[in-house]
Amino acid sequence: MTFFETAVRPVLFRVGGGDAEKAHEFTLDRLAGLNPGALALLRRRYAVSAPTEVFGVRFPNPVGLAAGMDKNGVALPSWPALGFGFVEVGTVTAKPQPGNDRPRLFRLRDSEAVINRMGFNNAGAAALAARLELLGPIGVPLGVSLGKSKVTPLEEAVQDYLTSYELLEPYADYIAVNVSSPNTPGLRTLQDKSALASLLGALVGKTPVLVKIAPDLTEPAIAELLEVCLAYGAAGVIATNTTLDRGGLAAGDEARAGEAGGLSGRPLTERARKVVHFVHQETGGKLPIIGVGGITGADDAARMFDAGAALIQLYTGFIYRGPALVRAAAKARR
Repeated sequence: MTFFETAVRPVLFRVGGGDAEKAHEFTLDRLAGLNPGALALLRRRYAVSAPTEVFGVRFPNPVGLAAGMDKNGVALPSWPALGFGFVEVGTVTAKPQPGNDRPRLFRLRDSEAVINRMGFNNAGAAALAARLELLGPIGVPLGVSLGKSKVTPLEEAVQDYLTSYELLEPYADYIAVNVSSPNTPGLRTLQDKSALASLLGALVGKTPVLVKIAPDLTEPAIAELLEVCLAYGAAGVIATNTTLDRGGLAAGDEARAGEAGGLSGRPLTERARKVVHFVHQETGGKLPIIGVGGITGADDAARMFDAGAALIQLYTGFIYRGPALVRAAAKARR
Protein backbone atom coordinates (compact mmCIF):
# COMPACT_ATOMS: atom_id res chain seq x y z
CA MET A 1 0.00 0.00 0.00
CA THR A 2 1.11 3.57 -0.67
CA PHE A 3 1.78 6.32 1.86
CA PHE A 4 -1.50 7.92 0.81
CA GLU A 5 -3.47 4.76 1.55
CA THR A 6 -1.83 4.05 4.91
CA ALA A 7 -1.40 7.57 6.31
CA VAL A 8 -3.30 10.23 4.37
CA ARG A 9 -6.56 8.50 3.46
CA PRO A 10 -7.43 7.44 7.05
CA VAL A 11 -7.10 11.06 8.17
CA LEU A 12 -9.21 12.40 5.30
CA PHE A 13 -11.89 9.78 5.89
CA ARG A 14 -12.22 11.00 9.50
CA VAL A 15 -12.67 14.67 8.55
CA GLY A 16 -16.07 16.03 9.53
CA GLY A 17 -16.89 12.94 11.53
CA GLY A 18 -16.68 10.83 8.40
CA ASP A 19 -18.81 13.15 6.23
CA ALA A 20 -17.55 12.58 2.68
CA GLU A 21 -18.50 16.01 1.37
CA LYS A 22 -16.77 17.81 4.25
CA ALA A 23 -13.63 15.79 3.52
CA HIS A 24 -13.92 16.75 -0.15
CA GLU A 25 -14.18 20.45 0.71
CA PHE A 26 -11.30 20.17 3.20
CA THR A 27 -9.09 18.56 0.57
CA LEU A 28 -9.89 21.19 -2.06
CA ASP A 29 -9.11 23.98 0.40
CA ARG A 30 -5.73 22.44 1.21
CA LEU A 31 -4.86 21.87 -2.44
CA ALA A 32 -5.89 25.42 -3.31
CA GLY A 33 -3.51 26.73 -0.65
CA LEU A 34 -0.36 24.94 -1.86
CA ASN A 35 2.51 27.31 -2.60
CA PRO A 36 4.72 27.11 -5.73
CA GLY A 37 7.47 25.24 -3.86
CA ALA A 38 5.08 22.52 -2.71
CA LEU A 39 3.62 22.23 -6.21
CA ALA A 40 7.11 21.84 -7.67
CA LEU A 41 7.92 19.03 -5.22
CA LEU A 42 4.71 17.21 -6.09
CA ARG A 43 5.36 17.63 -9.78
CA ARG A 44 8.82 16.08 -9.50
CA ARG A 45 7.32 13.06 -7.73
CA TYR A 46 4.18 12.41 -9.75
CA ALA A 47 4.50 13.93 -13.23
CA VAL A 48 4.66 11.45 -16.10
CA SER A 49 5.53 12.37 -19.67
CA ALA A 50 3.56 10.23 -22.12
CA PRO A 51 2.37 12.74 -24.72
CA THR A 52 -0.53 12.02 -27.01
CA GLU A 53 -2.72 14.05 -29.36
CA VAL A 54 -6.47 13.52 -29.41
CA PHE A 55 -9.14 15.56 -31.29
CA GLY A 56 -6.43 18.08 -32.17
CA VAL A 57 -5.36 18.71 -28.57
CA ARG A 58 -1.94 17.68 -27.28
CA PHE A 59 -1.95 16.05 -23.83
CA PRO A 60 1.27 15.61 -21.78
CA ASN A 61 -0.12 12.26 -20.64
CA PRO A 62 -3.47 10.52 -21.20
CA VAL A 63 -4.78 10.54 -17.60
CA GLY A 64 -7.20 13.28 -16.60
CA LEU A 65 -9.18 14.39 -13.59
CA ALA A 66 -12.88 13.73 -14.16
CA ALA A 67 -15.56 16.38 -13.75
CA GLY A 68 -17.08 16.63 -10.29
CA MET A 69 -13.87 16.71 -8.29
CA ASP A 70 -13.20 20.43 -8.74
CA LYS A 71 -16.48 21.80 -10.03
CA ASN A 72 -15.62 25.47 -9.59
CA GLY A 73 -11.94 25.22 -10.49
CA VAL A 74 -10.71 26.32 -7.06
CA ALA A 75 -7.59 24.11 -6.98
CA LEU A 76 -6.61 24.06 -10.65
CA PRO A 77 -2.82 24.51 -10.30
CA SER A 78 -2.60 21.48 -8.01
CA TRP A 79 -3.96 18.82 -10.36
CA PRO A 80 -1.11 18.92 -12.92
CA ALA A 81 1.34 18.81 -9.99
CA LEU A 82 -0.33 15.56 -8.88
CA GLY A 83 0.40 14.05 -12.28
CA PHE A 84 -2.79 14.67 -14.26
CA GLY A 85 -2.31 15.25 -17.97
CA PHE A 86 -5.56 17.20 -18.25
CA VAL A 87 -8.31 18.48 -15.98
CA GLU A 88 -12.07 18.70 -16.48
CA VAL A 89 -13.89 21.24 -14.32
CA GLY A 90 -17.62 21.38 -13.67
CA THR A 91 -20.19 20.20 -14.20
CA VAL A 92 -21.18 23.86 -14.36
CA THR A 93 -24.59 25.32 -15.14
CA ALA A 94 -25.68 28.64 -16.60
CA LYS A 95 -27.27 29.62 -13.30
CA PRO A 96 -25.65 29.19 -9.89
CA GLN A 97 -27.34 26.46 -7.88
CA PRO A 98 -26.87 24.89 -4.45
CA GLY A 99 -27.54 21.33 -5.54
CA ASN A 100 -29.53 18.77 -3.60
CA ASP A 101 -29.95 18.64 0.16
CA ARG A 102 -27.15 17.22 2.29
CA PRO A 103 -26.07 14.53 2.96
CA ARG A 104 -25.56 13.77 -0.71
CA LEU A 105 -22.18 12.07 -0.95
CA PHE A 106 -21.50 8.61 0.52
CA ARG A 107 -18.46 6.34 0.61
CA LEU A 108 -18.91 2.60 0.19
CA ARG A 109 -15.49 1.60 1.42
CA ASP A 110 -15.60 -2.19 1.02
CA SER A 111 -16.62 -1.70 -2.62
CA GLU A 112 -14.19 1.17 -3.29
CA ALA A 113 -17.21 3.09 -4.48
CA VAL A 114 -19.11 6.34 -3.98
CA ILE A 115 -22.77 7.26 -4.32
CA ASN A 116 -23.50 10.90 -5.04
CA ARG A 117 -26.63 12.91 -5.61
CA MET A 118 -24.93 16.30 -5.63
CA GLY A 119 -27.25 17.84 -8.22
CA PHE A 120 -24.74 20.01 -10.09
CA ASN A 121 -23.96 22.24 -7.10
CA ASN A 122 -21.80 25.05 -8.53
CA ALA A 123 -21.28 28.80 -8.54
CA GLY A 124 -22.43 29.18 -12.13
CA ALA A 125 -20.78 29.64 -15.51
CA ALA A 126 -20.04 33.35 -15.08
CA ALA A 127 -18.19 32.76 -11.81
CA LEU A 128 -16.09 29.98 -13.34
CA ALA A 129 -15.29 32.14 -16.37
CA ALA A 130 -14.10 34.94 -14.09
CA ARG A 131 -11.85 32.53 -12.16
CA LEU A 132 -10.36 31.08 -15.34
CA GLU A 133 -9.72 34.57 -16.74
CA LEU A 134 -7.83 35.52 -13.57
CA LEU A 135 -5.88 32.26 -13.38
CA GLY A 136 -4.71 31.90 -16.95
CA PRO A 137 -3.32 28.66 -18.46
CA ILE A 138 -2.64 25.79 -16.03
CA GLY A 139 -0.04 23.97 -18.12
CA VAL A 140 -2.26 21.08 -19.23
CA PRO A 141 -5.42 20.98 -21.36
CA LEU A 142 -8.60 22.10 -19.63
CA GLY A 143 -12.00 20.59 -20.28
CA VAL A 144 -15.22 22.23 -19.12
CA SER A 145 -18.26 20.06 -18.39
CA LEU A 146 -21.61 21.76 -19.03
CA GLY A 147 -24.97 20.74 -17.58
CA LYS A 148 -28.52 22.05 -17.57
CA SER A 149 -29.65 24.35 -14.77
CA LYS A 150 -32.23 22.56 -12.64
CA VAL A 151 -34.73 25.44 -12.88
CA THR A 152 -34.54 25.56 -16.67
CA PRO A 153 -37.33 23.63 -18.42
CA LEU A 154 -36.19 20.88 -20.77
CA GLU A 155 -37.61 22.74 -23.76
CA GLU A 156 -35.18 25.59 -23.00
CA ALA A 157 -32.18 23.34 -22.41
CA VAL A 158 -30.33 24.26 -25.60
CA GLN A 159 -30.25 27.96 -24.72
CA ASP A 160 -29.20 27.10 -21.16
CA TYR A 161 -26.20 25.08 -22.40
CA LEU A 162 -25.43 27.75 -25.00
CA THR A 163 -25.27 30.45 -22.33
CA SER A 164 -22.63 28.47 -20.44
CA TYR A 165 -20.80 27.59 -23.63
CA GLU A 166 -20.45 31.20 -24.73
CA LEU A 167 -19.05 32.20 -21.34
CA LEU A 168 -16.58 29.33 -20.99
CA GLU A 169 -15.54 28.26 -24.49
CA PRO A 170 -12.74 30.88 -24.65
CA TYR A 171 -10.96 29.12 -21.76
CA ALA A 172 -11.59 25.50 -22.74
CA ASP A 173 -9.48 23.09 -24.77
CA TYR A 174 -12.62 20.97 -25.05
CA ILE A 175 -16.25 21.16 -23.93
CA ALA A 176 -18.01 18.18 -22.36
CA VAL A 177 -21.78 18.08 -22.70
CA ASN A 178 -23.17 16.28 -19.65
CA VAL A 179 -26.57 14.85 -20.58
CA SER A 180 -26.23 11.74 -18.45
CA SER A 181 -26.15 12.66 -14.76
CA PRO A 182 -28.93 10.86 -12.87
CA ASN A 183 -29.25 13.70 -10.37
CA THR A 184 -31.01 16.40 -12.42
CA PRO A 185 -34.64 15.50 -13.21
CA GLY A 186 -35.18 14.76 -16.89
CA LEU A 187 -31.57 15.40 -17.90
CA ARG A 188 -30.97 11.93 -19.35
CA THR A 189 -33.77 12.47 -21.89
CA LEU A 190 -31.32 14.84 -23.62
CA GLN A 191 -29.46 11.71 -24.77
CA ASP A 192 -32.44 10.98 -27.05
CA LYS A 193 -31.77 11.43 -30.76
CA SER A 194 -33.72 14.60 -31.50
CA ALA A 195 -32.78 16.39 -28.28
CA LEU A 196 -29.09 15.61 -28.68
CA ALA A 197 -29.16 16.68 -32.33
CA SER A 198 -30.54 20.07 -31.34
CA LEU A 199 -27.96 20.46 -28.62
CA LEU A 200 -24.97 19.53 -30.76
CA GLY A 201 -26.29 21.64 -33.63
CA ALA A 202 -26.08 24.67 -31.35
CA LEU A 203 -22.75 23.92 -29.65
CA VAL A 204 -20.40 22.28 -32.14
CA GLY A 205 -17.86 24.79 -33.41
CA LYS A 206 -14.13 25.39 -33.39
CA THR A 207 -13.61 23.99 -29.88
CA PRO A 208 -14.00 20.19 -29.61
CA VAL A 209 -17.33 19.13 -28.09
CA LEU A 210 -17.65 15.72 -26.41
CA VAL A 211 -20.79 13.98 -25.19
CA LYS A 212 -20.79 12.23 -21.81
CA ILE A 213 -23.03 9.17 -21.80
CA ALA A 214 -24.65 7.00 -19.14
CA PRO A 215 -23.54 3.41 -18.55
CA ASP A 216 -27.18 2.40 -18.20
CA LEU A 217 -28.07 2.89 -21.88
CA THR A 218 -28.75 -0.19 -23.98
CA GLU A 219 -26.45 -0.88 -26.90
CA PRO A 220 -29.13 0.12 -29.46
CA ALA A 221 -29.61 3.43 -27.61
CA ILE A 222 -25.86 4.02 -27.55
CA ALA A 223 -25.66 3.22 -31.27
CA GLU A 224 -28.37 5.78 -32.02
CA LEU A 225 -26.60 8.38 -29.89
CA LEU A 226 -23.34 7.71 -31.74
CA GLU A 227 -25.06 8.27 -35.08
CA VAL A 228 -26.05 11.74 -33.89
CA CYS A 229 -22.55 12.45 -32.58
CA LEU A 230 -21.01 11.54 -35.94
CA ALA A 231 -23.62 13.39 -37.97
CA TYR A 232 -23.34 16.63 -35.99
CA GLY A 233 -19.59 16.78 -35.60
CA ALA A 234 -19.01 15.80 -31.98
CA ALA A 235 -15.27 15.42 -31.35
CA GLY A 236 -15.65 12.42 -29.09
CA VAL A 237 -17.48 10.60 -26.31
CA ILE A 238 -16.87 10.37 -22.58
CA ALA A 239 -17.86 6.91 -21.37
CA THR A 240 -19.23 6.73 -18.77
CA ASN A 241 -21.09 8.73 -16.15
CA THR A 242 -22.28 7.20 -12.86
CA THR A 243 -24.79 4.35 -12.81
CA LEU A 244 -28.17 3.80 -11.17
CA ASP A 245 -27.44 0.07 -10.98
CA ARG A 246 -26.37 -1.32 -7.61
CA GLY A 247 -24.87 -4.60 -8.75
CA GLY A 248 -21.42 -5.62 -7.59
CA LEU A 249 -21.49 -4.04 -4.15
CA ALA A 250 -19.65 -5.76 -1.31
CA ALA A 251 -21.84 -7.25 1.42
CA GLY A 252 -20.71 -4.62 3.90
CA ASP A 253 -22.04 -1.85 1.67
CA GLU A 254 -25.48 -3.22 0.93
CA ALA A 255 -27.07 -1.03 3.59
CA ARG A 256 -26.02 2.00 1.51
CA ALA A 257 -27.43 0.60 -1.71
CA GLY A 258 -30.77 2.30 -1.14
CA GLU A 259 -29.27 5.78 -1.21
CA ALA A 260 -30.49 7.71 -4.25
CA GLY A 261 -27.90 8.91 -6.73
CA GLY A 262 -25.23 7.72 -9.10
CA LEU A 263 -22.77 4.99 -8.17
CA SER A 264 -19.12 5.25 -9.20
CA GLY A 265 -15.98 3.26 -8.49
CA ARG A 266 -15.04 -0.40 -8.57
CA PRO A 267 -18.56 -1.83 -9.26
CA LEU A 268 -18.61 0.16 -12.51
CA THR A 269 -15.25 -1.11 -13.84
CA GLU A 270 -16.48 -3.79 -16.22
CA ARG A 271 -19.57 -1.97 -17.44
CA ALA A 272 -17.61 1.18 -18.28
CA ARG A 273 -14.99 -0.85 -20.13
CA LYS A 274 -17.68 -2.69 -22.11
CA VAL A 275 -19.32 0.60 -23.12
CA VAL A 276 -15.95 1.96 -24.26
CA HIS A 277 -15.35 -1.20 -26.30
CA PHE A 278 -18.82 -0.97 -27.86
CA VAL A 279 -18.37 2.70 -28.80
CA HIS A 280 -14.98 1.96 -30.34
CA GLN A 281 -16.30 -0.98 -32.35
CA GLU A 282 -19.53 0.73 -33.37
CA THR A 283 -17.73 3.82 -34.74
CA GLY A 284 -14.74 1.98 -36.16
CA GLY A 285 -12.54 4.18 -34.02
CA LYS A 286 -13.84 7.37 -35.67
CA LEU A 287 -14.92 8.93 -32.36
CA PRO A 288 -12.15 9.35 -29.76
CA ILE A 289 -13.21 8.09 -26.33
CA ILE A 290 -12.35 9.29 -22.85
CA GLY A 291 -12.82 6.20 -20.70
CA VAL A 292 -13.93 6.72 -17.12
CA GLY A 293 -15.43 4.45 -14.50
CA GLY A 294 -13.94 2.11 -11.92
CA ILE A 295 -10.26 2.66 -12.70
CA THR A 296 -8.50 1.83 -9.44
CA GLY A 297 -5.21 0.37 -10.66
CA ALA A 298 -2.76 0.19 -13.53
CA ASP A 299 -4.42 -2.96 -14.88
CA ASP A 300 -7.82 -1.26 -15.03
CA ALA A 301 -6.22 1.62 -16.93
CA ALA A 302 -4.47 -0.72 -19.37
CA ARG A 303 -7.69 -2.63 -20.07
CA MET A 304 -9.55 0.64 -20.67
CA PHE A 305 -6.93 1.71 -23.20
CA ASP A 306 -7.06 -1.73 -24.81
CA ALA A 307 -10.86 -1.41 -25.09
CA GLY A 308 -10.41 1.67 -27.25
CA ALA A 309 -10.05 4.66 -24.93
CA ALA A 310 -7.70 7.35 -26.23
CA LEU A 311 -7.68 9.06 -22.83
CA ILE A 312 -8.92 8.09 -19.38
CA GLN A 313 -10.17 9.97 -16.33
CA LEU A 314 -10.05 9.26 -12.61
CA TYR A 315 -12.44 10.26 -9.83
CA THR A 316 -13.41 7.62 -7.29
CA GLY A 317 -10.20 5.64 -7.79
CA PHE A 318 -8.26 8.79 -6.95
CA ILE A 319 -10.24 9.17 -3.71
CA TYR A 320 -9.26 5.67 -2.61
CA ARG A 321 -5.76 5.35 -4.09
CA GLY A 322 -4.41 8.90 -4.30
CA PRO A 323 -1.87 10.40 -6.70
CA ALA A 324 0.17 7.20 -7.07
CA LEU A 325 -2.76 5.91 -9.15
CA VAL A 326 -2.37 8.81 -11.59
CA ARG A 327 1.27 7.92 -12.17
CA ALA A 328 0.57 4.19 -12.49
CA ALA A 329 -2.32 4.77 -14.91
CA ALA A 330 -0.24 7.07 -17.11
CA LYS A 331 2.46 4.42 -17.35
CA ALA A 332 -0.12 1.75 -18.25
CA ARG A 333 -0.64 3.03 -21.78
CA ARG A 334 0.74 0.29 -23.99
